[in-house]
Amino acid sequence: MKICKQCGAEVADNASFCAKCGAKMEATGNAGGAGNTGNMRNAGANMNQGQYQQYYQAPVDPYDHTAEFDQKDISDNKVFAMIAYLIGTMGIIIALLASHKSPYAMFHVRQALKFTVLMTLTGIVALILVWTFIVPIAAGLFILVLFVCRIIAFFSICGGKAKEPYIIRNFNFLR
Repeated sequence: MKICKQCGAEVADNASFCAKCGAKMEATGNAGGAGNTGNMRNAGANMNQGQYQQYYQAPVDPYDHTAEFDQKDISDNKVFAMIAYLIGTMGIIIALLASHKSPYAMFHVRQALKFTVLMTLTGIVALILVWTFIVPIAAGLFILVLFVCRIIAFFSICGGKAKEPYIIRNFNFLR
């Protein structure tokens, strides 16, 4: 058996190339005698250096859909996307009527509609269970948290982003 000078792997005597790294094997040479130990140490060192190299890969936000939209569409319909979050149900209707052909505006209309549906359902549950006292308090806190998330989504639009808002991203209706 021969030893590959590139990676240190054992190679059959009649092989022309190393099966592990593809390096060309010399036709003549020592098959592993005392003169070859320095090359084997160097090959092992080269192999270990390449083995532990890591490459930095920027994290990808699965809730950021900005790359899916055209920059012109974002700049042209940013105001209507903002209105959907600011005014509530009326803002959703205005955005639907004004920019129904814009994928960017429709993305934010769907997200604002999720906020509206959750706030309405929370209000209904609080009204039904008003006699428990704890449910209306919890519902009020949840509506406050949704309002803060709505404000965060508004500022995300100001930056030209199309990110699914916090809490709302966990509700998969209206995709």
